[in-house]
Amino acid sequence: MEIKRKASRTLMPTQPDWFTGTVRITPLHEAAEPARVAQVDVTFEAGARTAWHTHPLGQTLIVTAGTGWVQRWGGPVEEVRPGDVVWIPPNEKHWHGASRNEAMTHIAVHEKLNGKTVEWMEKVSDEQYRK
Repeated sequence: MEIKRKASRTLMPTQPDWFTGTVRITPLHEAAEPARVAQVDVTFEAGARTAWHTHPLGQTLIVTAGTGWVQRWGGPVEEVRPGDVVWIPPNEKHWHGASRNEAMTHIAVHEKLNGKTVEWMEKVSDEQYRK
């Protein structure tokens, strides 16, 4: 058993190619092999979002605060609120982030496949985000 105290967790640096706007990522846990699950707490300030991306084994988002938006490639932008749980299947191109006027926080749960949890792609344009 391992307990990670809140005070021991620090923000991860964000990559400007992967996000638009202000995003704060706090690692919660990354299991040691042979397990492969990891969880992070992510806060998007109003208007902030990820770039388009996929996860080789899928991703679960648990919305804990605010109002956010998620979109799969070719689908509509959908609103999410606290208590909503979003499952993104393996290799589904998508993005997620805050709404235009309100921050959003979620816990992201994903697994590593061959050491990789995500494949980053192009940024979500302002036009795509506004839809």
